[in-house]
Amino acid sequence: MKAQRRAMQTMAIWLKRQPPKVKVLMAVVSAIAALVLLWSIVHDHENLFVAAEAVHAIGIVVLLFKLAKEKSCAGLSLKSQELTAMFLAIRLYCSFVMEYDIHTLLDSATLAFTLWVIYMIRFSLKSTYMKEKDNFPMYYVVFDTRGYLLISLGYGLWPSFVLIAEIVQTFILADFCYYYVKRFNIISVLFFTSFHWFTSSA
Repeated sequence: MKAQRRAMQTMAIWLKRQPPKVKVLMAVVSAIAALVLLWSIVHDHENLFVAAEAVHAIGIVVLLFKLAKEKSCAGLSLKSQELTAMFLAIRLYCSFVMEYDIHTLLDSATLAFTLWVIYMIRFSLKSTYMKEKDNFPMYYVVFDTRGYLLISLGYGLWPSFVLIAEIVQTFILADFCYYYVKRFNIISVLFFTSFHWFTSSA
């Protein structure tokens, strides 16, 4: 048991000492490995997509809870939330036209929660919004995506458009993930420090 604790502490200390670029690379490689593992283990990929959409909706609910509890939206990008809402609205429209199933329900819930986050940032928590740091020009993403949509629809490349849309969504959510991982890093360091203090004093 002590050997496992020591190994975990050593791993946490080693990870903490790595430069940010190495941490990002390790996170990307781990995420890709996890996706490949899931893809090979889960045989009904429809369930995987439903689970991913459910996790997205739950993540937005957690964000709403955090905003309501802390009464601050400092560090959260309003533009990213607006881009997410646009993406979800388009995906919801496609879902209404093509599927009209559980995906439609999950996308509706996620869009409603995202719009609630936007409302809170714009009105309830406006004083804590850091507008000067949220300066990414949205038209780069919006117009590029519309261009890819027109090309995809014109040449029947719908799957490539879906892939591009998912990549754009990944970059939109990256800032939220960055702050989450940063906070998780701080919490894990505090946990391991207090755990080490507790075990060494016992």
